[in-house]
Amino acid sequence: MAKSAERAYVDDVPDDVIERLRAICAELPDAYEEPAWVGVRWRVRKKTFAHVLAIDEAGADRRVVLTFRAEGDELDVLRRAGPPFRFLGWGRNALGVDIDDRTDWDELRELITDSFCVMAPKKLVALVDRPPAAGDDTDDDAN
Repeated sequence: MAKSAERAYVDDVPDDVIERLRAICAELPDAYEEPAWVGVRWRVRKKTFAHVLAIDEAGADRRVVLTFRAEGDELDVLRRAGPPFRFLGWGRNALGVDIDDRTDWDELRELITDSFCVMAPKKLVALVDRPPAAGDDTDDDAN
């Protein structure tokens, strides 16, 4: 267990949360899972794109948090979104999201996939099935 003055990071992540995250991350090319300093992390080429852990804070219930990476407009929006999102204060593009009974798992899948694409080499990103970005006109029939 890692501790700060009023916060402790712990491994106590529910098995069902890990299983759901594992299933999402297993779909990504060359992604692998390993124990982290606390919790579980998923990596691509030695770069972490998702990390789940539990946090105990004084006067609050235990939270399960997924850390991930974002960039561009998504990073700007999520930094200001408020709960369940949080700017972590380390890494210019690192964010966290609380996982609880209200979690939108489709949104979480998208965030994890985007995080993978931020951290992975371009040749692996090209293998990921992602919806076109807003404003992309990839429909050749429209021309």
